[in-house]
Amino acid sequence: MSLTAGLDARWGRGYFAVQSGAGAAWWIGVALVPGIRHLTLGDLPAGLVAVLDVPLFVIASALAALGIPGTAWIAAGWTVVVSLAMAVYATVTGQAGWGALLMIAAAVGSIGALLLVRLGRVPSEWLIVGPFAAREAASAPARTYLLRTGGQIAVFWGVCLVVIPVVIALVESRWGLRMPFPAAVTIGGGILLAAATALGLWSAVAMAGRGDGTPLPMATARRLVVSGPYRIVRNPMAVAGIAQGVAVGLLCGSWLVVVYALCGSLVWNDLIRPWEEKDLEARFGAAYRAYRDRVSCWIPQKPRRRASGSAHEPLVY
Repeated sequence: MSLTAGLDARWGRGYFAVQSGAGAAWWIGVALVPGIRHLTLGDLPAGLVAVLDVPLFVIASALAALGIPGTAWIAAGWTVVVSLAMAVYATVTGQAGWGALLMIAAAVGSIGALLLVRLGRVPSEWLIVGPFAAREAASAPARTYLLRTGGQIAVFWGVCLVVIPVVIALVESRWGLRMPFPAAVTIGGGILLAAATALGLWSAVAMAGRGDGTPLPMATARRLVVSGPYRIVRNPMAVAGIAQGVAVGLLCGSWLVVVYALCGSLVWNDLIRPWEEKDLEARFGAAYRAYRDRVSCWIPQKPRRRASGSAHEPLVY
């Protein structure tokens, strides 16, 4: 189920109300608890920061929660500026890493809340335009689809499972956020990575060999694939990718990489999957609806049997 379903401007204003309260509580903590000040501000002058942050973050968020025009832009804009400044400060000095991390989270939340306040929804269609829009693959030999799929995997896994996690782990260490994992967790990460990679490769071969296309939307499959790993879960490539991300985080001893992978699952489930399923239903109609009703989206399991005599059973290739 999509977490963004049913969200509107009220949820955006509600977020700003929570953010205002959290910001006020944080400033009280900074004033009363030296440890909070050190972890979140480092050697920055708290008084000078408060002169700007209290009106532009705490008060502006409260006014945005009340629906005062323009204040949502102020609160969100200030939060983004502060998150960037804190990230630079933490990277240069190695201080205030927790402050930088919290402000980045607040910036993401503020942007989402601003969209809800202004548009009444999260415009997920912005993520599937241009090269990311769904296009049926051109007719080609099966070997071509396999080669294209291999290239997509090399780029996608290289960026999402190597480059980004390495950067996150380095930032985590520099910002003083690292929390070492037990050896057993690291071993478990290796096992999970091997299993998830096998699932991802199995899924990719099934999609390219039986679907006449590739796993990515810019050259999506021409046929509905409901066999192989797709027989037990509708999105095995997504399941594999998320599990791989978590596994890489466990292997690196980076809890932030684990969080990155889990956040990726939310983005995919709430913003990408609805459009993907809409495209599949438009192209395959009743066959896809029957498949969707029988096979779980996320949890691999034995598919539910169709009712006796029902029509439009998906073809198993």
